[in-house]
Amino acid sequence: MTSETDPHEGEPELHVQDTAGRLNWLRAGVLGANDGIVSTAGLVIGVAAATTNRGAIFTAGLAGLAAGAMSMAVGEYVSVSTQRDTEQALLAIERRELREDPEAELQELAGLYQGKGLEAGLAMEVAQALTRKDALAAHAEAELGIDPHALTNPWQAAVASFASFTLGALLPLIAVLNPSAGWRIPGTVVIVLIALALTGYLSARLGGALIGRAVVRVLAGGVAAMAVTYLIGRLFGTAVGG
Repeated sequence: MTSETDPHEGEPELHVQDTAGRLNWLRAGVLGANDGIVSTAGLVIGVAAATTNRGAIFTAGLAGLAAGAMSMAVGEYVSVSTQRDTEQALLAIERRELREDPEAELQELAGLYQGKGLEAGLAMEVAQALTRKDALAAHAEAELGIDPHALTNPWQAAVASFASFTLGALLPLIAVLNPSAGWRIPGTVVIVLIALALTGYLSARLGGALIGRAVVRVLAGGVAAMAVTYLIGRLFGTAVGG
């Protein structure tokens, strides 16, 4: 009886890595959208509490959206670039060590696998097999937890942060432009709370956390931010206007 070869044999680790990468990007997108919602909602509600001029509200909200999105993008780019530079520096050291003393590196790799629970003989066999296939990748994964073929991309991180923040910020910015001045703030609050509940739900699902707790935490933060900026708008708007 012939055995069939699984076409995906040997790929589970790649699938796990790909899935983890996608989840990290999704989680970053959800958090970026949440930041856009909260910061822009707080800004436009604060301005709306001080004036009923839709032009002024829109200008402030649009400026806040642009500044926040750019800040998120630049911050993410700098952060990920620093991480990538560090990873590349560590990989350069590993390449030099493999070139200068491959036997010592092989022994080190076998020792790492032995430390993870493999018998000494099996650990050496695994180390030799992985070294023949891709010595740098084997050492980078075992010693550094880095995949040298999938380093983080700062441009992707920056664009993702910019886009997610912008999409989140558009919700309160559009909601606050309600033609009825009396409904601008209440309507914006309702839409923002619904959006925040959704981002809290998604972040909890992606992170495997308790959904109820995550939603309440996000809603509490959003309500606090809007309440503070509303009070600032009322107090200082009245004082300056008066």
